[in-house]
Amino acid sequence: MAVLDVFLKVLHVFVCLVLMFVVLLQQGRGGGLGAAFGGGAASQVFGGRGAGNILTRATAICAATFMLTSVSLAYRSSSQDRALAARVELEKMRKAEKGTHKKEKAAPTPSATTATTITLPTPTDTTPSPSPSGSASP
Repeated sequence: MAVLDVFLKVLHVFVCLVLMFVVLLQQGRGGGLGAAFGGGAASQVFGGRGAGNILTRATAICAATFMLTSVSLAYRSSSQDRALAARVELEKMRKAEKGTHKKEKAAPTPSATTATTITLPTPTDTTPSPSPSGSASP
């Protein structure tokens, strides 16, 4: 694994966790997690226009970073798959070449000096065989 891959994965997980936390801190219709921290001080810190603007910006930055790390991890993963497919194809071609070389070595081509003669059986007796009864007719 490359150092860049490890860095992107760690950054991706960190941004994902921060994004979840920032989204949960935002004040929604029911008050969100900001209202759960306590009384009036919580509404001043997490509520109001200034805090919402900071949380909105943080959400946008985290979301953009999350998207970029997702796309870059997907691209690096697919490029590794392409390299692996190319390597497998190269190995198949090498095996095919080795197979043709083995066939050529196993079955040598006949040459003029190694001619073989084939002898065919020839009939030796052309006289008809005697009848099965063994007796001649009168």
